[in-house]
Amino acid sequence: MLNRKQRFYLFKLLSLFSVVRGYNILMITLAQYLASIYILAPDLPLAKVVFDLNLFLIVTASALVIAAGYIINNFYDAEKDLINKPTKSMLDRLVSQRFKLTTYFVLNFVAVFTASYISFRAVLFFSAYIFGIWFYSHKLKRIPLLGNFVSATLAIAPFFVVFVYYRNFETVIFVHAVFLFLLILAREMIKDLENMPGDMAQNYRTIPLIFGPRVSKALVTSLAVLTLIPAYLLIKIFDVGYMYLYFWGSIILLALFIFLLWKATGKKHYVWLHNILKFIIVLGVFSILLIDVDLVLNRIL
Repeated sequence: MLNRKQRFYLFKLLSLFSVVRGYNILMITLAQYLASIYILAPDLPLAKVVFDLNLFLIVTASALVIAAGYIINNFYDAEKDLINKPTKSMLDRLVSQRFKLTTYFVLNFVAVFTASYISFRAVLFFSAYIFGIWFYSHKLKRIPLLGNFVSATLAIAPFFVVFVYYRNFETVIFVHAVFLFLLILAREMIKDLENMPGDMAQNYRTIPLIFGPRVSKALVTSLAVLTLIPAYLLIKIFDVGYMYLYFWGSIILLALFIFLLWKATGKKHYVWLHNILKFIIVLGVFSILLIDVDLVLNRIL
């Protein structure tokens, strides 16, 4: 049985995990490894990819920078989150702003130090990535559409660095990237609809607040429709193994998403829509295993 002091420290640990969104970082780490094994370096032996020290350092540096990014984003959005996410915000506030900033700088320093073991170019990339996240959180996120575009770009940056590392320039990689980018961009714009009360209170300039929810819905619908194009290409033109089942499922879910989008009238509905897109993205991570089922079975058996 934990005493009062132990419970307090446990809640602080949970608070920090909530601030850095540890579950998201775990998913991104898993996605980087699965993408490396099945998409970016499918011809390399599994052990050579999994135990590649440089890849491990890239993934580690990515995780540290992303964690730091969530911290600085939480720092700037503290007041807005009190309105949009009151429960999560109260948990996050168990960790002081000063501690958050200290952790932010420490994580970024360790990330750049880790990158220095890879190459000078890796140091430049992660330094630019750190600056990009800070500049987005500080300035760009308040600019309608541009903020959404930059946020989606920053979200796929960890996959870009792995892509450059393996120098795999096949067309199928770009089509996968476009599919993911459009999904993330649509999710970012749904978050603007979801967060309208807090954005309005903090004078944020977002598409739904400037032009109205209807215009925002039209843009999100356009993105969802555009996402169907790379999904269809990955099914019909490229060899993605049994992952074609995932893309068919995504098409069905996106059709349902568009239907529900135009029926949505309040925050609860937008949260559901956000979760649909998040489910498609997370399911996509595990569906990478379907590209080469034989490899998976051989490792299990």
